[in-house]
Amino acid sequence: MKKRVLCLLADGVEELELVAPVDVLRRAGADVVLATVGGNSVVTGRNGLALHADVPLAGLQAGDFDLLLIPGGAAVSFLRKDGRAAELARQFVDRGKTVAAICAGPLVLEDAGLLEGKRFTSHFSAVNELPGAQTGERVVEDGLIITSRGAGTALEFGLALVDRLFGEAKEEEIARAIMA
Repeated sequence: MKKRVLCLLADGVEELELVAPVDVLRRAGADVVLATVGGNSVVTGRNGLALHADVPLAGLQAGDFDLLLIPGGAAVSFLRKDGRAAELARQFVDRGKTVAAICAGPLVLEDAGLLEGKRFTSHFSAVNELPGAQTGERVVEDGLIITSRGAGTALEFGLALVDRLFGEAKEEEIARAIMA
């Protein structure tokens, strides 16, 4: 059965933290669904790139996906105010499914109560709200939670997601193909 990933989009998303993981996941064979949280089918990234969502978030269910991907950037502020991202993250973990967040995205996981007792990392700008973040580590996996620091670690983060969903052999195949 094909692995499905739900990726959340909102204005201000950090483009690299969205595109790099989505690219390697799709290369591996994942069905990645880009869901807009704000209702618009096109969001504007941090650097002005227009990004097209596949569907609105409304009506999507955690049970239909294997992994939740939360990119970072200024979009995280909107995701936190909206609240649905934190609720979805809780639903994924409750169902034994992986939740991945990069940059400021772990703030959503904190809002969901998923970081207590976990090892995680985040962007240095979020450490005031995430004092336990292991900012010296590029990608941290702890149980169902995978986190990464930011745009500079986005490719490594994406490959970790491929490994989680498809195994080490597929991750190595994709890394070799893109010369990572």
